[in-house]
Parts: sequence; C-alpha cells; structure tokens
Amino acid sequence: MPADLVPLASPSQIERTPSREDGIPEDLEEDLRAFGCKLIHEAGILLKQKQVAVATAQILFQRFWYATSMKQFGIGVSLTTSMSCFNFGQEPIFITRTQDIGMGALYLASKLEECPLRMRDLINIYDLLLQRTTHTLSSSTPSSSPSLAKGKDTFKYAPMSYFGNTFYDLKDALVVAEMQILKRLGFNVHVVLPYGTLINYLRVLGLTSRKDACARAWGYLNDALQTPVYALYAVPTIVSAAILLTSRQLDISLPSSPPNCWWDLFDAPWEDVWSVCGCIMHLYRDRTGEDRMRVLRLVSKKDVRGWLEENVNAGVGVRT
Repeated sequence: MPADLVPLASPSQIERTPSREDGIPEDLEEDLRAFGCKLIHEAGILLKQKQVAVATAQILFQRFWYATSMKQFGIGVSLTTSMSCFNFGQEPIFITRTQDIGMGALYLASKLEECPLRMRDLINIYDLLLQRTTHTLSSSTPSSSPSLAKGKDTFKYAPMSYFGNTFYDLKDALVVAEMQILKRLGFNVHVVLPYGTLINYLRVLGLTSRKDACARAWGYLNDALQTPVYALYAVPTIVSAAILLTSRQLDISLPSSPPNCWWDLFDAPWEDVWSVCGCIMHLYRDRTGEDRMRVLRLVSKKDVRGWLEENVNAGVGVRT
C-alpha cells in the first residue's frame, strides 16, 4: 500500500495532541501510551495471540490518542471506587474498571487479523493484569510492619466470580471501547506491519546471513510499537531506523556517504529516520521509581482528571 494512503497523524495533531491540549505533559503522555502498549503485549503473550494481531492492536492504540484525549478515556483501569476488593494487610484497596482502550484495541485487532479471541478469555487476562498492577502499587507503599511488607512480595491472582456482575460490566466496557476506537478513527483501521519490509530490506543489504542483525532489527521494530512512530511515519522510514540502530550497535558497515546512502535506496528521508531512532532510544531511558508509580496511578480517565486538577488547575508548571 502506498505510504500516502496509510493513515498518519496530521501536523496539527502531532504538534498538539488532544491530551496535551487538556494539559497532560508530553513525557507523561508518552509514558502512559507505552504502558498501555505494554499491557496489550503482555495480554497477547498470555493469550498466545498471534504477533500480527498484537502489533496491530498497539498501532491502533497509538492512533487513538491522536484523535482523543486521555482525559476522556482511560488507557486501562481505575484504581478508585469499588467493584473488586483486595486487602494486602492494610485498609482495603477498591478497584473499578472503566472503558479500557487497550483491551478494546486488542479485541478489535484480533478480528481484523482473523484470529478472534473469546471475550471471557480477554477479560480474565486483563483482570489478572489489573490485580498485578494493584499489587505493585500496594507493595510500593511503605508499611509500618516488616512482616506485612514481606507478605506483599508474592502476588496471588484471585479469579473473579464466574457468574458475578464484574464480568458483565467488563464485557460491556469492552464492547464500548471497541466501538469508540472505530468511531474516533472513522473506521479507518488499516494497518501496514513492518516485518515483511524488514526482511526485504535486509536481503537487499545482504544482512540476512547475520542472525544477530536480523533479531536485533526485529526487536527494535517491536519496541517501536510502544512509541507513536507507527502513527507518524511510513513503514520504510521506521524499518530503515531499525536497521540503522542495528548497524551501529553491531558495528556493521553500510554505505552512508552521499550520494550513496543506503537509506536513500528505500526513499527514507534521513531526518525522519533519525527522529524515529530518537523515539526508540527514548524508550530505554532510566526512569525513577516515582515516575513508574505515577504511570500506574494514572491509567483511568478519573485518575488523569484528578491529577490535572491538582497539578494544572492549581497553577503547577507543566512541560509540553
């Protein structure tokens, strides 16, 4: 499919995403996007879903946030009010689920790639991921008792009731999330995956015999799914960036002197290739424990709205 027919974000959407218009900092939005994609990836592994469906879901998830703000929809679950209750030796922690865009994206992508999932299986897996996230948050809270802190180290999954209201509430939320993705994207859910293009490019460059190079470039493409690049750049540019990172990491010599630059062979502008490399490498930056916990606390629209009221409306400076 020609690059100009692949749905990409407009310049205005790139400059000011809906979330940033609502006051969410750029770095926080990037972290929340990455965490949502990570949940999709983990759910796909646990469900033994095909990689094409998981990758498609992550791309649709990234596109969604160029059409809608995180103030209106949560990337995951809410860690406030009550639907399920867990007690980790302190006061109970109550949890409610909201419209989970990540879960909806994986459900929709599984249909698009003709490997559909059972609703109950998907909901059970996301319920497990929810409980594990809650456990991580609880374990990060200082405990007055060393014995309680020690007891928090082990996570135990508590399955939801088979006939309880929780499943049916989550089922309704899943259907709504899928509907909202289709609506906000205008039913334009065509996705071009980069893996076939990568194989062709490696063959042209004579690198298919280097298994380490193939594996590393493939890994960079998978890691890039946690960034917005698939909603910003054409596939040849993203694949060229993965090859560039691979060649530099493994010290592979490729023709890079004008006018014989290897990326020109694939019609990939150098500035865009370099930008994609920066987005991918930005994923590997060191994060503080507080930054990681902040993301876990802001996975629902209610939590995001509360954070905005405390930090933006109160006059705290926000970096965009």
